[in-house]
Amino acid sequence: MKPNLEKILLLIDKNSGLSSSEVHKSIELDVELITIKRYLSDLVSRNLLLVEGKGRATKYFVTPYYKLSHPITIEHYFKDEIDDRDISNKFNLNLISKTLSVANIFSKDEIIYLEGLQSKYTTNIKHLPVDIYKQELERLGVDLSWKSSQIEGNTYSLLETELLLKDQIQAKGKKQEEATMLLNHKVALDYIINNPTYYKEISLKKIEEIHSLLVDGLGIDKNIRKRLVGITGTNYTPLDNEYHIKEAIDQTCCLVNKKDNTFEKSLLILILLSYIQAFSDGNKRTARITGNAILMANNHCPISFRSVDSLDYKKAMLIFYEQNNLYAFKKIYIEQYEFAVNNYFR
Repeated sequence: MKPNLEKILLLIDKNSGLSSSEVHKSIELDVELITIKRYLSDLVSRNLLLVEGKGRATKYFVTPYYKLSHPITIEHYFKDEIDDRDISNKFNLNLISKTLSVANIFSKDEIIYLEGLQSKYTTNIKHLPVDIYKQELERLGVDLSWKSSQIEGNTYSLLETELLLKDQIQAKGKKQEEATMLLNHKVALDYIINNPTYYKEISLKKIEEIHSLLVDGLGIDKNIRKRLVGITGTNYTPLDNEYHIKEAIDQTCCLVNKKDNTFEKSLLILILLSYIQAFSDGNKRTARITGNAILMANNHCPISFRSVDSLDYKKAMLIFYEQNNLYAFKKIYIEQYEFAVNNYFR
């Protein structure tokens, strides 16, 4: 985006409801008012600004899509330490019902790109023998189990994970809990694979089923939490009331089920289950497996997240917690979908 357009967006974001003349007076650009009006019109056409009123009473506001998607890079955002960042430290009660319910998560160009990748995946699997498809799905499952567990601090290597999941050989010098975490991923993925259409629609019950499989034998409560939890690396605090947590999950399921686009469904469940933190532990693992369950139920390529940097994944999620901004995590999602299509089922 051109710097002039970015300056206008930042100005209106900080000073909501400006007219074109007020933008012209306030912004430090050596351009005529007619140029400002052309810039504003361009931003409206991109779904970045909303217009209210007519004639001289016309006012401009940033759209929910802008709030969600304007560029916030990991490198720039984390230059400030945890206590120096200006954040939304409480759960945003309007995020699901008022923002995400009306905003398009992906731009038109992003949807075109993702649909092109999906078309490539569909073409690839048409020519794969059944046994080769199963082998590739198993390979992706090993990669996903490894990376999803690594993000949570598991120290198994990819090779050690493969030996554990395929041959039940535990790595020497590793904790039993690490092996259990990885094996639970396999159980959860097998459950999804064996019930291919079950996750076309999402519900609290179905989310709890995945969570229960993932935390089995790890000493983690399988019920919706009833106490406050803190999250390492951020001052954001999730909801602490069981009723409110269930309500947020129900709103999320309703939102996801109403969406037509599979990529939106998958990404929304990924970020919102992590944001809500419905359980005492295992939330991001549950989000990753549920997001993949949605993809597979709709005949889309699953995502292993194998090539993502674990720290970047965590930081992108923290940006969403603190700013309700999807830019960094959406970039990871698109890159990982591309990686999956280009590296499996070929």
